[in-house]
Amino acid sequence: MGIFSRKERIYAIDQQNDPAPVIEIDAINRGLDYLVALVKQIRPSDPKDIKQAELKFKALFYQLQQDKKLLFSLRKAFLTQFINSDIVPALTESGMVGSRGFLQELLSKLKYKILPPLQRPNDLLYVINHVFYRHKDAIWVKGISQELWKNFFVLLGFEFDLTQGNLVKQLNQALHLLTQRTVTVGLEKEIINYAVYNEYRDYSFVHLDQAVQGYLKLYESGAADEEIMAGLKQVLFSLYQCKTTIEHIGEGRRNKGTSLSQTYLLFRLQQHLERLFLIVDVLYQENSFDIDRFINHFLKVVYYEKTKNSIREFLSANFSFIAYQITEHGGKRGAKYITTSRKEFWQMVRSAMGGGFIISFIAIIKTLLSKVAMAPFWQGFAYSVNYAFGFQLMQETNATLATKQPAYTASALASSLDMEKHNGVPDLYSVAITVARTVRSQLASFAGNLMVVFPLSFLLAMAYFYITGHYLLDAKEAHEALVKQHPLQSFSLIYACFTGFFLFASGLLAGYVDNSINYGRVGERLKNHPLFKNTLTPKKLDKVTKYVENNFGALVGNISLGFFLGMAGFFGEIFGIPFDIRHITISAATSAIAYFTPGRGDDSTFLATVLGGVLLIGLLNFLVSFACAFFVAIKSRGIRIRHYPQMISIILKFFRYYPKDFFLPPKQPRNVEAVKARIKYKQ
Repeated sequence: MGIFSRKERIYAIDQQNDPAPVIEIDAINRGLDYLVALVKQIRPSDPKDIKQAELKFKALFYQLQQDKKLLFSLRKAFLTQFINSDIVPALTESGMVGSRGFLQELLSKLKYKILPPLQRPNDLLYVINHVFYRHKDAIWVKGISQELWKNFFVLLGFEFDLTQGNLVKQLNQALHLLTQRTVTVGLEKEIINYAVYNEYRDYSFVHLDQAVQGYLKLYESGAADEEIMAGLKQVLFSLYQCKTTIEHIGEGRRNKGTSLSQTYLLFRLQQHLERLFLIVDVLYQENSFDIDRFINHFLKVVYYEKTKNSIREFLSANFSFIAYQITEHGGKRGAKYITTSRKEFWQMVRSAMGGGFIISFIAIIKTLLSKVAMAPFWQGFAYSVNYAFGFQLMQETNATLATKQPAYTASALASSLDMEKHNGVPDLYSVAITVARTVRSQLASFAGNLMVVFPLSFLLAMAYFYITGHYLLDAKEAHEALVKQHPLQSFSLIYACFTGFFLFASGLLAGYVDNSINYGRVGERLKNHPLFKNTLTPKKLDKVTKYVENNFGALVGNISLGFFLGMAGFFGEIFGIPFDIRHITISAATSAIAYFTPGRGDDSTFLATVLGGVLLIGLLNFLVSFACAFFVAIKSRGIRIRHYPQMISIILKFFRYYPKDFFLPPKQPRNVEAVKARIKYKQ
């Protein structure tokens, strides 16, 4: 009674007025009906209301303590359904993805989401699915504390007798089936070709098969318990070897890249190994029943059965690995956009000024192209080529475009939160320093772009006038160009958000291509291609190979960004919807060209608002691109920002004590321990 409060005891007594039905358990189906009715009694009205579920559960517990007949009926129902059920499917199928590949498994889940597959009545999964038949039952079942579950099963006197031959036979059958499936996957070329071993016989998955076969022979031949335990110990050792192999392949993906098929295979292997560890752990307990292990697996089986056809869970688990590799490449590229020293900071400013120089010419060429009579598609295509060429020119000259940074710096910032790199607990003070570096680097690039774009575009428009005797834009066109940048008289701020997403998407594509080039070993394949090998000198071939390995992803990203921006207006026009782009540097250049045109009829207030609108466009370009990239990066790493409520507080405190760091780098890089000591001391 010590686990109940007075309120809970009163609630439990009230529940006795409407107790669960006590029926005679003389058939499997009737026992199942009894368990279904019992779970109905404790199921909360809202699956997320864990307090209500625990309160009802404790009320049931109280009833069982007071009513021995109810306890006896429940115990008999459990023994009938669980002890006499076939547990092999629960061990080998529940929560496990199939062997048919990613697409086939996805289609299978879609089909079974509408109509679940048929299960045998003596199957433990059949019992689980009928007792917990609500889609969201896993939420409250998992939410109830394990201590309550433990007290419940202890009260029932619920135990497996591991000396029982039928149970051990089923465990061995599950062990054999899972091992064969695991070894088959482990021998796939996308796994074995990326593993490290000397000879085939030394491969960890081959060892696992041999170890399991050896154990099963010992058991079936009636060997002594000591020999059987030694065989199980060898199986356990082989499982750890397989786990090490998978971890090695996972670490290698950081540099070698990955594919969706390899990701799917690794995901299957991890699931199979976890289940094999569970089975061997049970068999190795020297015939003793571990109630905690049973509860853990019971909760997992309920969760797996309720989410086995979840498209969201399946896609999230598989795509997170791919997203990690893509954003990891973005994070490596983003590191160069985060300045640490004053030298790097001013280099960033100069690089951004170079980007502003190129953007000014892009804007002039775009304005000239707009005067050419072309169909909407070809005009959009011309804009796209102009943008793509300019962006790639920046890449080749190491110039910086401020709005391309967020897609990369977000990945770099997320990597500083990566639990794997900080022994499970990220150092939030180090994150605060990284945030300050990111902010000042971004401001430096924006400043560098704008301090060149506006005056240079104005001067180029002036030069065009003196050379040709005509303005780039007439008064009407200039006014319309300024209105398009106005935050209140146009959809410029919405279009700026579209542009932010395109900036993010192009960065994602660049990371995907980098990943594919590394995984496909494109560089090595180019070097060994007979045509290139026999027509290019070794020096030229090496140069081409390195360019493809280091720059092809960026090239694809620049081309895709150019076409995203250039064709947006075309799609908006043909579909008759408000869809276009607004990019801060291009908007600034267009505004400068329009400002040079006299007679446009705009007052100083209007022009000031347009200038403010251009700055807002830049802010939204940055925020949307950064937010999308940061979300994908943290999602792919399994990071949950809600786990770090103190992160925002620490960043704000860092800004309070080191405000200049967000605008200019300090003379010496900040020491994390010194920052931590100062902030804690001031508190």
